[in-house]
Amino acid sequence: MRDWREDKRFFWATMLLPTAWFLLFFVVPMAMVWAYSVGENVGPVDVAIIGTFANYAKAFSPEVIKVMWDSIWLSLLTTLICLVLGFPVALAMTFADQKQKTWLLLLIMLPFWTNLLIRTYALIAVMRTSGVINTCLAGVHTLLVHTGLPLAPFEPLPLLYNKFAVVVGLVYVHLPFMVLPLYAALDRLDKSLIEASLDLGASHIETIRRIIAPLAAPGIAAGLVITFIPALGAYLTPDLLGGPDDLMIASLIERQFKRANDWPFGAALSFILMYITLLFFAIRAFMGRTGGKVGVH
Repeated sequence: MRDWREDKRFFWATMLLPTAWFLLFFVVPMAMVWAYSVGENVGPVDVAIIGTFANYAKAFSPEVIKVMWDSIWLSLLTTLICLVLGFPVALAMTFADQKQKTWLLLLIMLPFWTNLLIRTYALIAVMRTSGVINTCLAGVHTLLVHTGLPLAPFEPLPLLYNKFAVVVGLVYVHLPFMVLPLYAALDRLDKSLIEASLDLGASHIETIRRIIAPLAAPGIAAGLVITFIPALGAYLTPDLLGGPDDLMIASLIERQFKRANDWPFGAALSFILMYITLLFFAIRAFMGRTGGKVGVH
């Protein structure tokens, strides 16, 4: 009797359903969107597929370039902040005992169990003019005034509807995407190398820089890509926390499909965003092939 692992008919039979699902619900819809991207509006609801690249050329207008640039640098800033905040957390989880690891992983995963809209509105409640932060600052200001300090009247901090709020919201949402791949990489490290580095007189910072970071390079690269790409395509957080001048690429795409009724231009923007995403995946693949090697001399 032939081993089922060597039976090609069994292999193709098991691959038939997922392949059909992939083609029907991914390839076909994406092909339709791409077709729209080379079309033009010929009526209120009709699009003619004429093979034009005018929509892609329109995407390089100064207004759209500004939105794309804002989206990229806000996403990069979010990714950098997530790395700075997430690396110590992942490192602490690596050296925690098993019970502590379980609780820490639970706390990291907990946000995924709550709807993003609810979490965003919770953040708004904290950051709004009469929210938790400004209320606490007003209370501290009142106490200082009662002590006799000659302070000016308290003015609530403008924490919402600006780029600061967008970055805070993106970090708040995407921090777990950085912590989890970092922890997965750091947890596989040979801890004897770290102990040897410390025993030989290296400081903790030097050990992190010369031992831990190079060994964890694939996990760092994965965390950077996994955090940057969802942040670049974020729609809800910038839409609720940003101001009128804080438009990001996903919000611009949504406006083309819903408000402007310009499906060809929205489709072209969608594929440009996909091309940028594929570029960063290629960078991640290159870093995965070349990183994570430490030489011992």
